[in-house]
This record gives sequence, structure tokens and C-alpha cells, in this order.
Amino acid sequence: MTTRTRHWAGLSGSSSSLVLWGSCRWCLSGRKQVTTLGKFFSFSFFWAFFQWFYTAAEDCGFVNFPSLGLTAYENKFYFDFSATYVGVGMICPYIINISLLLGGILSWGLMWPLIEKREGDWYAKPDPGDMHGIQGYKVFISIAMILGDGFYNFCKVFSRTLVGLFHQVRERSSLPEVGSVSTTRSPLLSFDDQRRMSLFLKDQIPTSFAVGGYIVVAIIAMVSLPQIFPQLKWYHIAVIYLAAPVLAFCNAYGCGLTDSSLVSTYGKLAIFVIGAWAGASHGGVLAGLAACGVMMNIVSTASDLTQDFKTGYLTLASPRSMFVSQVIGTAMGCVVAPSVFWLFYKAFKDLGLKNSQYPAPYASIYRSMAILGVEGFSSLPKHCLTLCYGFFAAAIVINAIRDLVPKKYSRLIPLPMAMAIPFYLGSYFAIDMCVGSLILFVWEQIDKTKADAFGPAVASGLICGDGIWTLPSSMLALVGVKPPICMKFLSRSELTTS
Repeated sequence: MTTRTRHWAGLSGSSSSLVLWGSCRWCLSGRKQVTTLGKFFSFSFFWAFFQWFYTAAEDCGFVNFPSLGLTAYENKFYFDFSATYVGVGMICPYIINISLLLGGILSWGLMWPLIEKREGDWYAKPDPGDMHGIQGYKVFISIAMILGDGFYNFCKVFSRTLVGLFHQVRERSSLPEVGSVSTTRSPLLSFDDQRRMSLFLKDQIPTSFAVGGYIVVAIIAMVSLPQIFPQLKWYHIAVIYLAAPVLAFCNAYGCGLTDSSLVSTYGKLAIFVIGAWAGASHGGVLAGLAACGVMMNIVSTASDLTQDFKTGYLTLASPRSMFVSQVIGTAMGCVVAPSVFWLFYKAFKDLGLKNSQYPAPYASIYRSMAILGVEGFSSLPKHCLTLCYGFFAAAIVINAIRDLVPKKYSRLIPLPMAMAIPFYLGSYFAIDMCVGSLILFVWEQIDKTKADAFGPAVASGLICGDGIWTLPSSMLALVGVKPPICMKFLSRSELTTS
């Protein structure tokens, strides 16, 4: 063996050792991440189990701990010791958490206390939850910001979609005709891309099968849904299924360009259109909400399936096998989702109520949208519509500024969609999420490498452990086992009067 041969052999052996060493380090790092996830999963699970003992009655337990004072607690400013929200805060970008907190301060810290002082002038004292009182301001101003943000992003994504389509059509028209000197595109596809494309096109789903399947599903929906929701007529469903392909294509194409799905925006469009069409005398609120569910399912399925096909293209998976898997998963969801809802509905009798463990805030928001679409603006309290116009415009302006200024400044501008959520729900979850952000920020200052490597594992463990506890707590509630202790916090004046 010559000197040069021995030299290259030595290099080859050392490079193999380096590869093996790198693989071992990767395995050890992955094992440590799994161990970290397991530790924080256990901590979160047993912390939720410990909290359960103190929730024997309403407004009891650590969830209602007035950590910032009773006055702040009454205005939804408190830390509720939720491991889930702390974990979510560690995963979410800092600007999301800060936007949530700013929205809570603006609404519950400034606006709602000022509007409450106008009781008797702007609105009469209504029943709790009545949209003619302070609740109307909370819900509809939040809706105005959400709609403004959705409208701006819809216009932005739709314009990018049209521009992308225009460029694709122009590129196709400029390609040389078959038989000319050169019919290949430049640059040439790599071998991997050629392999992916040939495999992806070989197992295409026939167009006749796709169109026929869509028509069959539409007919099934037109027959079955009016039986479940009598307010939603078959011709409402027919119009939705006629309009949905165009909207689904726009959403799927726009999601591919911008990685932003506007499913909820199309759902809101269905609420207003079908709700107003049905009218208040024919159950327009329920018809609008049911139409929203139909539209969102069609549009979101198209976008999700397109993303899955892209993943299949990159991983050399068969489009037909992926489609069959989607059908199987959808069929399983038809059984699993109602079963999980039934479990929650039976275990938690106050499911969906404002002060319950699971208040479902978006349910009230969407219901209020349906009422607005059916009854118009006559149901709003005084000056509420003016404030809605202002916040709708503010959401558009803030988004426009974010897109126009340089990136180093835009990342400091809050997000209107995130700011709108605490307007109705309160700031307690935003405080939890900001605590999660603070933990991650301090960790990054101490050891950024470890924070980047193990931060997602810690956050996932906190979220999963708290979420898994829901299952045994539901089972305990179903069999009638109640927590033994109620831990409640009262002011000194309440103690002296009692």
C-alpha cells in the first residue's frame, strides 16, 4: 500500500469515526430529550392531580388563586397555575404572548372598567350574558378585531394567489412547443425530483372518481344534515357545495404560498350569508352556525389534503395510499370525535358556560356572529358599533404597518388576532403564557444551546401531562367521585360580614 493510499485510508477511517460519533451524540441527545419530556409530563400530570383535590365546588382551587389581588382577580388578572398554558407559552413566539397580554390590559384593564361606569347611560343593566349590556361590547369588539385581521389576511393571501397563478400561466404560455429545438425547462430537474414526480404522477386519483365522490358526499349531506339541523335546508347545503370548490382551491393555493390557512374566515362568510338568507323567523342563527361547520370542513380538508400530498411527494409515498389513509382517518374521526364530546358533556355538566373549567369562548363568539348576521346591528348597545368600526380598522392598519416596516421593527408590533382573544376571555391565560415565555427567555440567557434543544420537550411534557389528566378526571366525574376539599379565597370584608 502506497503512502497516499494509507493516507486516504486513514482519512476514510477517521471520517467514519466522526460519522459514528455524530450519530451517537444525536442518539444521546434524543434520549435526553425523551427523558426530559417524561419528567415534565409526570410533573404536570401529578400537579393536575394534586389540584383536583381542592376543586369540590365552583370557583375553588388553585385555578382561582387571586395571585395579583382580589380586584385584579375580578378583572381576570391572575396566574391560574395551568401547566398547559405555561407550556404553550414556551412554544409560542414571544410576540404572540405579549400581544395576548396587551389585549388583556387594553380591554380588562382599561376599556371594560370605563364602559362599566357608563351603565345606565350607554346601556341598561342586563341579565348576565345578555348581549345588550357590557357583554355585547366584550364580544362584538373582539369579533370586529378578528374580522378585521381575517379580512386583511384574506386580501393579502388572495392577491398573492392571483399573482402566483398569473406567473404560472405566463410561464406555461412561454414554454416552447413540442418538437421545437428545446422542450426542457431550465434548470433541469434533479434525479430525485424526477423520481418523485414520476412516482407521484403514476398513482394519480382519477378525476372522474374525485368529482363523483364529491357529488355523492354532497347528496349525502343534503339528505342527512337537514335531519340533524332542520333550520338548514337542502338548498343551503347545495349552494355551499357549489361555492366551496372555488374557496377550497383559493385556501389550499394560498396556504401553500403563505403557510396561512383562512378556514375560519370562510366559515364566518358562511355564517353571515346563510344566516341572513334563512332569516330570524326560520332559525337563521342555527342555520348559519351549521353552514359554518359545513364550509370549514370542506375548505380545511382541501388545504390539509394538499399539504399531505406535498409531504407524500417529498417522501415518495403513493397519492392513492395517502388518500385512502385520509378516508380511514376521517371515518375514525366520525366515531372518535362524538365519543370524546359525549365524554366531556357527561363528565362536566357546565361545559361551555362562562365560568366553567371549559368555557369554550369561541362558541359564544361564533354564536354572536350568527346573531349579528341574522338580526343586524339593532341588537348592539349604544356606541358599540362605532367602537367595532374603530377596532376593525385598527386591525387592518396594524397588519399593514407590520407588512410595510422592516422586519426588525415588524417583529415588535403586536398581532391584532392575538390581542382580540383576551377581550372576551380575560387575561389569566395570557399571564400563564407570559410566564412560560419568561422561563424560556431566562433559560436562553443562561444556556441557549440547552434551551433550544430541550425547551420543546419541556413544553410538550407540561402540555401533555395536564391534558392527559383530563381523561381520569372525566372518568371520576362519570362515576360520581367528587374532590374532597374546596379551597376558596375571600376578602376581609366578606369574612367580617359572615
